[in-house]
Amino acid sequence: MTPAEAAEESAPATARRRPIEPAPDAAPPRTPLIARAAAELIGTALLVAIVVGSGIQATQLTKDVGLQLLANSTATVLGLGVLILLFGPVSGAHFNPVVTLAEWWTARRGGAGVTMREAAAYLPAQLAGAIGGAILADAMFGRPLVEWSTHDRSAGHLLLGEVVATAGLILLILGLARTDRLRFAPVAVASYVGAAYWFTSSTSFANPAVTVGRAFTDTFAGIAPGSVAGFVGMQLIGAVVGLALAALIFLPERPVKRGTRP
Repeated sequence: MTPAEAAEESAPATARRRPIEPAPDAAPPRTPLIARAAAELIGTALLVAIVVGSGIQATQLTKDVGLQLLANSTATVLGLGVLILLFGPVSGAHFNPVVTLAEWWTARRGGAGVTMREAAAYLPAQLAGAIGGAILADAMFGRPLVEWSTHDRSAGHLLLGEVVATAGLILLILGLARTDRLRFAPVAVASYVGAAYWFTSSTSFANPAVTVGRAFTDTFAGIAPGSVAGFVGMQLIGAVVGLALAALIFLPERPVKRGTRP
């Protein structure tokens, strides 16, 4: 037995089993991609179930459209905040293809975000979750599981509302990320979505997956299948506008040379 082996043998058992400490600058371990995709699927399903279910409940409780929208938006704000708080540490709590695509684009440009592989897992999970959430909400209220919406939303002013709602959402999320304030996302994002329910003409879908899911239910929150393509197109345009605004407003700081004024 060598001297080193003898020293190791004589050392206390706890010392011999001590785990290796990671390097101070080592990246923290990431949650497996399958778990992150599952978080996106379940989170998006619950979000749509909240939106559709609260809309159904509101119409059953009152005929006042203003109170219906108030109930629907309040439930969405509270539910979305909780979902972001719960799933944010796992997947980032996107629940939204335009958010995922915006993060993928910023990662391509050298910023923090998701890879192409991660985006390819997130997007179908979000879409499947949205459809499942609409079906779940209908099931909870004893409605047909799939009933195509007849709520037409193809007017031009509604499409403009979707551009504004989506651009603001992307600007907010990227702004929080670039100013290192993502810890406020549960409150900030939920608050913005709640406000956008009221200040946009479209009541702020701002989410292609949720838009598709809401076509599966002929209820207060539904959207006619014929209106889906227009909404999704405007949401993608809004995402591009949000990216451009974030790039313009949140420019990286440049070091000031000595002897020059900032």
